[in-house]
Order: sequence, then structure tokens, then C-alpha cells
Amino acid sequence: MKSAVTISLVPEARGGPFVFHCRQPGEQNDLPTLAEACGKAAALGFDAVEIFAADAESFPKEELKGLLEKHRLSLAAVGTGAGWVRHRLSLCDADATVRAKARSFIEGIIDVAASLSAPAILGSMQGRSTPDVPRESACQMLADALGPLGERAARHGQVFLYEALNRYETDLFNRQADAAAFLAQHRLGHVRLLCDLFHMNIEETDLAATLKEVGDQLGHVHWADSNRRAIGMGHTAVKPIVAALEAVRFRGFLSAEIFPLPTSTEAASASIQSFLSHASRR
Repeated sequence: MKSAVTISLVPEARGGPFVFHCRQPGEQNDLPTLAEACGKAAALGFDAVEIFAADAESFPKEELKGLLEKHRLSLAAVGTGAGWVRHRLSLCDADATVRAKARSFIEGIIDVAASLSAPAILGSMQGRSTPDVPRESACQMLADALGPLGERAARHGQVFLYEALNRYETDLFNRQADAAAFLAQHRLGHVRLLCDLFHMNIEETDLAATLKEVGDQLGHVHWADSNRRAIGMGHTAVKPIVAALEAVRFRGFLSAEIFPLPTSTEAASASIQSFLSHASRR
């Protein structure tokens, strides 16, 4: 298994669960630049970074490529959530025009992520049911989008990552086994699960048993404690989780998508220490 840390390039997401929130060009504040965030990640010993991108058009592809090479880092994944945070785009909106815009936004992220040998993530842009879109219809809209998006990722040699969120963020799929069954039912073979331990702490009875159950569809893990802080700062039992990941021969990334508390540096340091203590060399 490999370690990763999250970096957000989206000003509207500040205050959200990303370890490093980056300063934008022209801003005068104490936030790190992308270069500084990558440097800190490398200095602490992370294997990779996960980027929360504003959009495909502004994605700093060449800069990031150079930073990854300089610091011998990989790109673990690229998130699409800014499509929701900034534009309120979702794949199950009642308006077909909005759904098309959402799919186009995600396609751009898939392409740019794949150019740096990484998958894209679908989280908040999946949407939820509304009075105009019952849950059954929303799930069908989701399936209709995931098929082509997964195929697009596959053409680049990547998978597409689908994240089941907790009940407060969506009513589509909250439990991992339900999400796995949905992917299998619709034969979405190019889509893999992103299992976020924070969401799982809310929804699952037994995190380790669940990971074993969905292990053959597991593509990525968000390494977060029960309170969305670094592993070790909440009440998550880590050893059974790591044992389960080892049992299913997971060799992907454990990525710290957590609040930058007490500070970004302390959150990152605690995350890498938890990884080294529990999951490194596995």
C-alpha cells in the first residue's frame, strides 16, 4: 500500500477536508503554493499527492508534472467535486442540460488526470434525489453516466473511482456493499470503489468486514479517522482495517482526506506517521 496526502486548488473549498489548501496567484496569505505543498508532502515521506482540482482548463498540468518528477511523487487521484462546490453540477439533476455539463466537467478531469497516470474521483457530483427526481430515477441517471465515464477512463488505461458518501451528503449509496452491488448490476467494470473511512464510520457496522466484502472492487481508500481528522485522532480501530486491506491484497493508495487540524503540517505529519506505523511496506 502507498501513502498520499490531499491538496486543494479550489478557494471555495477552504475549510473543507483537505490537508493543504493552496494560495492562488495574486493572493496575499499564509497558505502554501502548490510547489510548497508538494515539497512538504515529499519531505514528510508521502508517496503521492491527491489533487482537488478547480476544473480541467485551469489544471496546472505542466507545473504539477514537473513537481512530481522533482520530488519523486506520484499523482494518486484527481477529485471532481469542484463541479458541485463551484457550479452546483450533478449527474442526477432534473435538467438534462445540467447533467450534460456535469458529465463534460468530469470528462475533462478524467482526461487531465489520466495524462499524469491517475484516476479521477466521483464524490459530491453524483448528486441526490429531489422531489423532481425520485431516488430510483437518480440511480438510473447515475448508472447512465458512470458507464461512459468509466469507458473514457479505460481508454486512458485508468479506472474511474466512485465514492459512496454518508447519508448527510447523498441518499443514493451510503454503504459500500450496496454501491458494489450497484456497480455489478449495471456491469460497470471500469468503475472502482473509493472507500472513505470517515463515511464508513457513519454507515458501516464493521469497517474491516466491509472492506473484505468489497475488496475485489476496491480502487482507493481515504485514510481518515472517525472525526475526519488524521488517523489516530479519533476512535477508528486501524489494525483490523489494515489487516482487511492486506487480506484482499489491496496495493493502492491510502490518501489522507482530512481537516488540516491542528495545522496542515501537523495533520500531514500525523497521517504519515499512522501510515508508517500500520500500513507501510504492505
